[in-house]
Amino acid sequence: MNRSACLIFNPVAGQGDPEQELIEIRALLEPAIELDIQFTTEEIGADALAYAAVERGVNEIIASGGDGTLSAAAAAAINTNIPFGIISRGTANAFATALGIPDTIEAACQTILQGTTRNIDVAYCNDRPMILLAGIGFEAETVEKANREAKNRFGIIAYILAGIQQLRELQSFDVEIETDDKIIKTTAAAVTVANAAPPTSVLAQGPAGIIYNDGLLDLTIVAPVNTAGAIAATYHLFQSASAGNAAERDDIGYLRAKQFKITTDPAQKVVLDGELVGTTPIEVKCVPEGLKVFVPAAEEVELAEKLDGLPNLVIELKHPKEGEEDTEEFKE
Repeated sequence: MNRSACLIFNPVAGQGDPEQELIEIRALLEPAIELDIQFTTEEIGADALAYAAVERGVNEIIASGGDGTLSAAAAAAINTNIPFGIISRGTANAFATALGIPDTIEAACQTILQGTTRNIDVAYCNDRPMILLAGIGFEAETVEKANREAKNRFGIIAYILAGIQQLRELQSFDVEIETDDKIIKTTAAAVTVANAAPPTSVLAQGPAGIIYNDGLLDLTIVAPVNTAGAIAATYHLFQSASAGNAAERDDIGYLRAKQFKITTDPAQKVVLDGELVGTTPIEVKCVPEGLKVFVPAAEEVELAEKLDGLPNLVIELKHPKEGEEDTEEFKE
């Protein structure tokens, strides 16, 4: 046996039997990997356990839990070249799905045992590590409504039920989005900045595919005028993502950039990798290829941008070329 790893295990993740799940993980991994098993508690999170493992000079880190656990544990491995393994046991399992990692314990363990490593992008949102996405507005409100009791009872359906409830309280807000070369002002009901996101993370699916190793972040703006429009826009995003196409509705915009600074009026709640972390403003910066992960290969897709059609849209070019106006205003 020449491999060793710290296994960070969240015993309250998901809806399964954690004792049996840990037995299965150990049976699959321990013949090939010497495991140092650490359990998360209410007092000690996955991030603290992972940072301590790095300090001990661990060879690999493996995290098992929901997306929040995985994101927290991965933070310690950023820019360390320490391989990171994923065994998802959460409600949504969005991180594993986005990277093409199976969400069954057996298949996830086989990915760690046999899969190759790939460097993927990560990001920081207001100095917090971001592996998946930051959601502003509708998504954050939905996550807040889908509490632990609801997720334990209904699983992934809890998010759907919470989303339906939130549609009745849909509110738009003014948003300003600043990139390296432009400032975009519009009105929206949801803004999502994604580093990696599966098709089920519907509000992140403006572009034709979220690329997790391109050195860029993907931002999607959803700006319906009413509840019916929100339902139609969400359904369109689901359809286009399922088909691998970019969104085409006028009330959906998207773009890619290395970093975003986002302010809103009024302030909006922010969800980061499935956990509520406060309110806007936020600043999100990409860390290209900052995390080495055991992950199957994935295909890359063409980059894209679309902003036209959004309500009250104003784009200010920060470094206009000669002969260009520094502000473009689009009115219906």
